[in-house]
Amino acid sequence: MSQESVNPRSTLSLSILSGKGGVGKTNLTLNLAYALYRANHKMLVMDFDVGLANVDVLLGISPEKTLQDLLRPGVTPRDVVAEVEPGGFDFLPAASGVPELLELDEDMRDQVFDKLNDVLGEYDYLLFDLGAGIGKTVLSLASMTRMRILVATPEPTSLTDCYAVIKVLNASHGVRDFQLVVNQASSAKEAQTTFERLNAACRRFLDLDIGYLGCVHTDPNVPDAVRRQVPLIKHAPRCRASQDILSLAIKIGRHRAENKALLMDKPILKKITAA
Repeated sequence: MSQESVNPRSTLSLSILSGKGGVGKTNLTLNLAYALYRANHKMLVMDFDVGLANVDVLLGISPEKTLQDLLRPGVTPRDVVAEVEPGGFDFLPAASGVPELLELDEDMRDQVFDKLNDVLGEYDYLLFDLGAGIGKTVLSLASMTRMRILVATPEPTSLTDCYAVIKVLNASHGVRDFQLVVNQASSAKEAQTTFERLNAACRRFLDLDIGYLGCVHTDPNVPDAVRRQVPLIKHAPRCRASQDILSLAIKIGRHRAENKALLMDKPILKKITAA
């Protein structure tokens, strides 16, 4: 697969996923991307939630072409990638509810990334917005990126489903490194407790520890920004949730800076391996 070429730009690839829907995963992806873009980084958000793609809805745009078009002969990434903000915030739209994309087989996945390889190295960050749950496409794409961010809420069902994602990714692809973000938290204490519960289960039953990236507090500005189809950080930059997301972006930026040499020596995306 051509995406195995050495990365010349220290591009950090991240997948953002969740055990269940409705936890704010896509909104978090969009706002993390916007925060990193505002810090003068080049950004590509890739909507791989091919069942219920909605990054374009949150952005208030209607893309002319989607991931489905990239599978057609003669269509290049530059034909499909849309500019969200000038100078470095780009977006690869997914096609919602297209049966042949719901479970990308190996040939289709390779075809997509063989084409994308021509442009991936132009970005500082790649953010995969993945579907919820443990579908085959979600698992394979999550195993390819250099960093995995799991989004959960304090609800017990969210934690249970999040644990299932970790368990299956670990068993099927040998993945052991995860970072948790607790969204819709009422307090930092509640978020910390949520993390500790999930980490205790992972330590006891899977013999692994997950990382804690941080939390995003419940904030009335979040649904307001969604209704306005504007990133929260752009709509209400001083609100509590925006400040939380900025803190997460700073931690991600620090991780990239600390691993810059390693990222330059490694492929942008890992080979998919089965445990």
